[in-house]
Amino acid sequence: MMRILMLVLTGAVSGIISGMGIGGGTVLIPALVFLFGLDQLSAQTINLIYFIPTAIIALITHTKNKNIEKQPLKPLIFFGTAGAMLGCFLALSLKPIFLKKLFGIFLLIMGFSEITKK
Repeated sequence: MMRILMLVLTGAVSGIISGMGIGGGTVLIPALVFLFGLDQLSAQTINLIYFIPTAIIALITHTKNKNIEKQPLKPLIFFGTAGAMLGCFLALSLKPIFLKKLFGIFLLIMGFSEITKK
């Protein structure tokens, strides 16, 4: 029962953060690894699947509120898709412990960047 409650809480918090455009994976991936014992690659895979419905809801809301600038969409979609394919192949070729450390370093850099911004 406690595990289900933790999953519900993790899903809700990462969903709120996703809806804000911050990126729910910054909460979801560490929670899946540290609280639920998943390996890094499995947590990242779940995050990608989880991202689909949350992104659709955020997209509908932001479109309705006219928050989307259409001009940069095509290059972002094209290069984002290419980057996702490259990243997937890279993640599958790395050792899980290295992938975990790489993700941790990324989170530290992003956190430091946010703290030092004006």
